[in-house]
Amino acid sequence: MAVPFRRVSKTVKRKRRTHDKLSAPAVVVCPECGEYKLSHKVCKHCGTYKGQKVL
Repeated sequence: MAVPFRRVSKTVKRKRRTHDKLSAPAVVVCPECGEYKLSHKVCKHCGTYKGQKVL
């Protein structure tokens, strides 16, 4: 079983983990009803996508 030769310092560990953060979802305003929705998804409020009624 492999064992690390040296201990990983706090700085090295934190530099490696700089990309392990959450980002806010891309939210846009629906052009049909004006509600907030996720981009590239069907609007849950009015059921339209790209100007067409889907639901």
